[in-house]
Amino acid sequence: MRIGVIQASSQKGKNQLLYDCTRKAAAPWGHQAVNFGAFPEEEASWSYVETALSISLLLESQAVDFVVTGCSSGQGMMLACNSLPGVLCGYVPTPQDAFLFGRINGGNAASFPLGLGFGWLGELNLQYTLEKLFDGGFGVGYPPQEAERKSRDARLLQQLAAATKRPLAACLRGYPRDVVEKVFSRQIVTGYIASHGKRPLMGDM
Repeated sequence: MRIGVIQASSQKGKNQLLYDCTRKAAAPWGHQAVNFGAFPEEEASWSYVETALSISLLLESQAVDFVVTGCSSGQGMMLACNSLPGVLCGYVPTPQDAFLFGRINGGNAASFPLGLGFGWLGELNLQYTLEKLFDGGFGVGYPPQEAERKSRDARLLQQLAAATKRPLAACLRGYPRDVVEKVFSRQIVTGYIASHGKRPLMGDM
């Protein structure tokens, strides 16, 4: 699995920590982590909404399989991601949340609170939470005696989300033009999609 790491500029000082923790948690499972920023040295500022659109592009193009993200509270990023095509994002502030989201809900993005409550030993909670996120198969169900029902419900949720949301190309035509142009100017994202994406994004735009 290829995991994209990308977070809003409000917490760009924690980008390297988020990437390092993700890489460490994912490596034992054979997953690869790719860092898209926002980096501390970046002059451009990326809101959680703009970052969520980048996440939708990465997942819809199949350039990555999963995204680790966050903002100051983690809530805004989760909400923005879930409003966009191709993204099913969980809010995972604790190892328990992350474990249950991965096993039961089987989404393709996880949002972390990188400011709220990130005090003394916050980096350890982040590391432990990421480790539990990748601790086993996604959408396999939990607890074991209810695994079949939980897995069935997770698949149903994904089907409902896919049926409810419009195709990305259609959405892009309706989004504010300045936002779309700014997000598409993020070369680290669009360049990676161009070289690793498996599905075209633009349709007949």
